[in-house]
Amino acid sequence: MTDNIRVIQYGLGPIGSAVARHAVERQGLELVGGVDIAPDKVGKDVGEVIGLGRPLGFDVADKLAHVQATADIVLHTTNSYFDQFKGQIIEILDAGLDVVSTAEELCFPWLAHPDDAAEVDAAAKKAGKTVLGTGVNPGFLMDSLPLNLTAICQRVDRIDVTRAMNASLRRGPFQAKIGSGMTVEDFNTKMAAGRMGHVGLPESVGMVLHTLGKKMAHYETKVEPVVAERLIKTDHFEVQPGLVRGLKQVARADTSEGEFMTLTFIAVLDGEEDEDTIKITGKPDLEIKLKGTNGDIATVAIAVNAVRRVRDAAPGLVTMRDLPIVTVW
Repeated sequence: MTDNIRVIQYGLGPIGSAVARHAVERQGLELVGGVDIAPDKVGKDVGEVIGLGRPLGFDVADKLAHVQATADIVLHTTNSYFDQFKGQIIEILDAGLDVVSTAEELCFPWLAHPDDAAEVDAAAKKAGKTVLGTGVNPGFLMDSLPLNLTAICQRVDRIDVTRAMNASLRRGPFQAKIGSGMTVEDFNTKMAAGRMGHVGLPESVGMVLHTLGKKMAHYETKVEPVVAERLIKTDHFEVQPGLVRGLKQVARADTSEGEFMTLTFIAVLDGEEDEDTIKITGKPDLEIKLKGTNGDIATVAIAVNAVRRVRDAAPGLVTMRDLPIVTVW
């Protein structure tokens, strides 16, 4: 008899459903519950809701407390922002469960959200449980992967990471998040409101600088729309010429010695093939390119792959830099 890790999937949107399907197929895991507040999902069989193609024998609950099974860990995929997800994380910890979350602001929150981070860390330690925020970005491409690459450097003078992707291949909510189909004026207005575009650049910068013992002297970020020059159609949007087809987002961080890190995030409909480039200037100079990193597949994979590491970790709020290297299993 195998000792499966019993998992609840909290959040059954496109990513959460994909995580749940992967948990079902992953040997050593057992999906025992699903939570979502959407009225069209609550009360339906989880297998139906996540698109598994077969029933699982238990229904979607509207609250964690209504899940009718005991579990070990929660895979959490709901929101990006602390004010939206913090209560959910505390709820999970109060139920005595470990957490792997894809919430971007949880990946390294001590820079931008120190008080919230301290509250989550204290709740986790009180419960004797572990919380990890992870994903492909933040959580890997722009932070933990470059940090691992510095292991073969004698000196690091600066780090530059560029992520470029064809957003036509991504899910509908992601295409919406980058402003697809908006006017430039609407794009700039919504971006200024702070709830659109890529979330996670401050978290990636914070993780890298803190781990390398660098103190940030200045941080700035700039976002600009990328406009369609011809009609673009995807499964989710039809973008006329002159409207927004995506964005370019750049973050720069300085230390007292000058600019140390630049992160460039480009996501556009009808873009070129996905490519990630990591450049480390130092001794030696390194340049690493990854092609074909599908953000959705990678996020699902890293969340599920992290389960065993989190189960073995010490209580508290941890990051990808704190765990042994996460691998497929």
